[in-house]
Amino acid sequence: MRCPFCGSEDTQVKDSRPADDGAAIRRRRSCPSCGARFTTFERVTLRELTVVKSDQRRVPFDRDKLARSIRIALRKRPVDEDRIERIVNGIQRRLEAEGESEITSRAIGEMVMETLKELDQVAYVRFASVYRNFGEAGDFRAFLGSLDFGDGNKG
Repeated sequence: MRCPFCGSEDTQVKDSRPADDGAAIRRRRSCPSCGARFTTFERVTLRELTVVKSDQRRVPFDRDKLARSIRIALRKRPVDEDRIERIVNGIQRRLEAEGESEITSRAIGEMVMETLKELDQVAYVRFASVYRNFGEAGDFRAFLGSLDFGDGNKG
C-alpha cells in the first residue's frame, strides 16, 4: 500500500481489526520512510459496479460518493456515523446482489430515498430536493403534499 503522504510503497500494517459489523477490515499502517501513520479499510466486493448516469455516461460505482450524499442529507440530524455506514453497506450489498454489473443512478437514488424515508423525514426531503432537482418552492410544496410518512398525516 502506497503512503498517502510521501508516496513510498513500503508501508507496514501495525494493527488489523474488524470494522462495520464485520463487513470490512480496518488496518492501521505506518510508513518507515516518512514516519506517517494512516488507516485503510478492506471490503469485500462481489462485483464491479458501473453507474449509468441520466445522460448515459458510465462511471465506476463510488461508495464514498454514496456515503457523502447520505451524510449531507443527514447533517445535524440525530443519526450516528455507525448507522450511516450500515446504510451505505446495505445499499452497496443490495446493488451487488442484484446480479447486474450496470445500475442506473436513478435506481441508486430510489434506494437511498426509500432508506431515508424510513429513517428520517427531514433527511428524506433534503435528499429528494437534490435528487429530484427541485428548482423552486412550488416543487417542494408539490412533493411535500404527496408524502405519506405512515403516521396518518400528509407532509
